[in-house]
Amino acid sequence: MSRPSALRAAAPYLCLAGAMVSLSVGTSFAKALFPLVGAQGTSAYRVGFSALVLCLVWRPWRMAMNRSDLVAVVTYGAVMGAMNLCFYMALRTIPMGVAIAIEFTGPLSLALVHARKLIHFAWIGLAAAGLGLLLPLGDASLNLDPVGVAYAATAAVFWALYIVAGQRTGHLHGGRSVALGMATAAAVVAPFGVAAAGAALLNPYALGLGLAVAVVSSAVPYSLEMVAMRAISRRSFGVMLSLEPAVGALAGLMVLGEHLVARQWLAIAFVIAASVGTVATDPSRQSAEAPLHD
Repeated sequence: MSRPSALRAAAPYLCLAGAMVSLSVGTSFAKALFPLVGAQGTSAYRVGFSALVLCLVWRPWRMAMNRSDLVAVVTYGAVMGAMNLCFYMALRTIPMGVAIAIEFTGPLSLALVHARKLIHFAWIGLAAAGLGLLLPLGDASLNLDPVGVAYAATAAVFWALYIVAGQRTGHLHGGRSVALGMATAAAVVAPFGVAAAGAALLNPYALGLGLAVAVVSSAVPYSLEMVAMRAISRRSFGVMLSLEPAVGALAGLMVLGEHLVARQWLAIAFVIAASVGTVATDPSRQSAEAPLHD
């Protein structure tokens, strides 16, 4: 394989890796907004400012769509908004790395549904083992708030639905469909933010920080994910996202000072191995088919 061809093949995976890093770092900084506007207000900032930036960049009103396309994009955006809101509600009471680990059961389950060969189940099993190590099971000093866990589990369902809904918009212009989807997400989340934070949302400092969080944790990663979705199979996309809890745990360590225990470092090794394995055995790299579309 020539160097340009190798770079083209690697580009979708690099986009997905960049999305995960940007999302985790941005989410770490987002927790600084909780004392000012709460989880609901922070979520409203995130999707609201992201929608504004993406719409200015991509101008989605120029995209030609039929009724079916519009339903697909609106569904994608509504699921995105619900996922974001539930995840931020979970972050109020449980650590970021643990919340991401629980949330990841959504795409992991989706990957399992579409697995076909024994080696694929091996990578999924390895990723699942890593996620299990990230959870503080058996440690009475690290009991998880059940409400936070419930929100994270609900976010997991919406994450799986987000992947499916995003793939159904794959025939549309990537940037414009993400922009319109984010605008829909903002319409879903904004009422919760206004109800919870009220006039506090107009605080200049909070507005500035909210804009920065939105760009780093939503506008950039969602655009990169849309690029990745077009070229990575559904199973490989789901399993490679097993890096998300590891990236989140590292971001928590560097930004929030959340220290990791030995078993969590082992978990990071497990999920990285699973991700490398799924890339190496991804059939889309040997086939010209478009596996993302049903």
